Amino acid sequence: MNIRCYLKPSCGWSNGVRAIMAKYALTYQDVDIINNPANYAEMVEKSGQRLSPCVEVAGVMLPDISGAEVEQYLLAHGLVVPNDQAPSVPINAPCTDAEHEKMRIKTVRFF
Repeated sequence: MNIRCYLKPSCGWSNGVRAIMAKYALTYQDVDIINNPANYAEMVEKSGQRLSPCVEVAGVMLPDISGAEVEQYLLAHGLVVPNDQAPSVPINAPCTDAEHEKMRIKTVRFF
């Protein structure tokens, strides 16, 4: 299964998606949308919107999604088998104030 996750390097929502990928031992491509303008533009073009994270699973784009929602999608479509392993971080949490501060200092403007 081909999975591309359009994520910020440091973000509660992005880390929740990563935690779900780890929980189910899924191989995925972590696409950095902050440090690479082309990646961000690709995400916007594919998803039709500017919010992240976005996760593309086998050609299906899941825009502006949390780790919890990614897990629900994977389970509902039989792409993973349920397990009791706890995610390493919260899977439905916004960025912390510290993460927002890091992003504020490193403002990226693509458009």
